[in-house]
Amino acid sequence: MPANPYNGYTDYGIGLGLRVPHYDHILSEKPTVDWFEIISETFMVDGGRPLEVLDRILDQYRVVQHGVSLYFGSADNPDRTHLKKLKALTKRTKTPWLSDHLCWGSVDGTYSHDLLPMPYTFAAAKRTAEKIRMVRDYLELPIAVENVSSYTEFHVSEMTEWEFLAEVVELADCGILLDVNNIYVSSKNHDFNPYDYVNNVPHHRVAQMHIAGHTKFEKYILDTHDHPVLDPVWKLYAHAIKRCGVTATLLEWDDKIPSFQEVHDEALKANEFIAQAREAKIPAPKKGNRTSVAGRAGK
Repeated sequence: MPANPYNGYTDYGIGLGLRVPHYDHILSEKPTVDWFEIISETFMVDGGRPLEVLDRILDQYRVVQHGVSLYFGSADNPDRTHLKKLKALTKRTKTPWLSDHLCWGSVDGTYSHDLLPMPYTFAAAKRTAEKIRMVRDYLELPIAVENVSSYTEFHVSEMTEWEFLAEVVELADCGILLDVNNIYVSSKNHDFNPYDYVNNVPHHRVAQMHIAGHTKFEKYILDTHDHPVLDPVWKLYAHAIKRCGVTATLLEWDDKIPSFQEVHDEALKANEFIAQAREAKIPAPKKGNRTSVAGRAGK
């Protein structure tokens, strides 16, 4: 699997989210799993069962940290108390990289606990990249930013979402956690071609991918993580690994969680598409001579 600076040059396979309903099964049955992704904030505590479980998991499995509250797109500086706890956890887990979302969600120290979409402007890209660099330098770890699913857009946006993502990661010199399901959800909500999105991100920066289920409503699609991956998302995933190379992949299943075996079986379906990509002998993506959106626009 392509290893790059943004995934710590680490060769990973198919991972699962570590979720409470599966703790007992994992600890007692010790199933074969390539790696687990943990939500950092769940384990940023002083002690108790969460850390007890985590330490037992770390004895047997590789773990990668994924966050939900760094809010790279918020205007305020990173919270130092939060970063101190986060760094302590990274030392404990030895995560090869750390991911969080390309979004905003805090104002003057007040947190919304939502992953809110950003205006795709040059000013926002510059400020977001500055914050990512701050966090990366403090944690001393590669950072990968995840594209979120969105349900509203800003009239002030100066570029597409994928152009904004590319602009941010180039300015920050960081990686991408490419959430394929989020791309599909947003494409239906905002009427764009999801394959255009995948084709135009900087493929050499993709450190990890997410896949998940979603729910269709009458006028929109919601990223619910509560059932199996739908066929259009699998097809988009197959295209993504053909463009980006076979990349560490994580199945998210966070609500209406079934048995461990059902979740694991769903995740392992990714191997079919990985095999196809390997048989095609697709070369690893190379860094191109990219001109930023700002440069092309004369900003």
